[in-house]
Amino acid sequence: MQVSDFNFHLPEESIAQKPLGDRAASRMLTLDRKTGAYEDHHFREFPEMLREGDVLVLNNSRVIPARLFAHRAGLHTQEGHKTTGRIQVLLTEQISEWEWRVLARPGRKVLTGEKLTFGDHALCAEVIAHGEFGERTIRFEPVVDFYGVVENLGHIPLPPYIHRQDETADRDRYQTVYAESRGSVAAPTAGLHFTSEILQKIAEKGVQIAYVTLHVGLGTFQPVRVDKVEDIHLHTERYTLPETTAEAINAAKRERRRVVAAGTTTVRTLEHCASIARDGRLEPHSGATNIFISPGYEFRIVEALLTNFHLPQSTLLMLVSAFGGREHVLAAYKHAVETGYRFFSYGDCMFLSSAPQQ
Repeated sequence: MQVSDFNFHLPEESIAQKPLGDRAASRMLTLDRKTGAYEDHHFREFPEMLREGDVLVLNNSRVIPARLFAHRAGLHTQEGHKTTGRIQVLLTEQISEWEWRVLARPGRKVLTGEKLTFGDHALCAEVIAHGEFGERTIRFEPVVDFYGVVENLGHIPLPPYIHRQDETADRDRYQTVYAESRGSVAAPTAGLHFTSEILQKIAEKGVQIAYVTLHVGLGTFQPVRVDKVEDIHLHTERYTLPETTAEAINAAKRERRRVVAAGTTTVRTLEHCASIARDGRLEPHSGATNIFISPGYEFRIVEALLTNFHLPQSTLLMLVSAFGGREHVLAAYKHAVETGYRFFSYGDCMFLSSAPQQ
């Protein structure tokens, strides 16, 4: 299968540049994953589409202000030049207590061995490894409150298709209302539509709400650079499956109740955990996954999916196509474009499910 099989026409004006004032006011396109039938709704109706006994799983990872600006302390090159200037550093994945993978811009100028300073020397780091496409590994000098310093110095890492600088309001709106565990460099955007009131309505309906943590990393920012789907390899991302969530899902599967995932990050976490489960039973644990889901994948856990609209030819669109059927999903996307749905992180959403069996 070719990556180009997941292309679609998307006008620039369809890409949401700012969030709505009301999180729950988003439009929601429902898609029957078996028949391909779709209907226009609003997210406020989402609680009505859930069933008593469902388990709704949310990703509670919290976005950190991961876009930092650094000054290069200076390094003499073989040509006799000294590296200087200001660069942008995007934290993408924590790999040890003080080491991070980052994207550096302009990346081609950042050399292994360089010293970087952030703010008024509030953070200092050294570039210790060099990768492709601006990827670097840096080691920070230990500080008392690393995340506190990052909160003060950093900017919210809005995706590159949002063509504006981050604003103070983004610190709240590019974050789910249930965000808890710090570590993501991009929001699990399907969760941005939820409000405390919506969550209360869902709980009152008899739906069990459970949480996983998957820290969204580099893969969100990197375009697909191969032609064939089978050649795609994702970066690893850290996750945690809590005991209460494992127990809730195990009970739901035994009792033939639905597991509903909010977001592709939640899907990837649950399906990875299912792939390593013994005897089909989930066990609480933490780990890392680079699971890539594309058409032909057989889902073990997730039976309904809430998700935003994704980039053409992206791995996220491939996952949604695996769940809802490529032809069904692309037809629904075409309808969404034609009827003015708002796309991507600050945009509208889809709910993919199937009618109850009679």
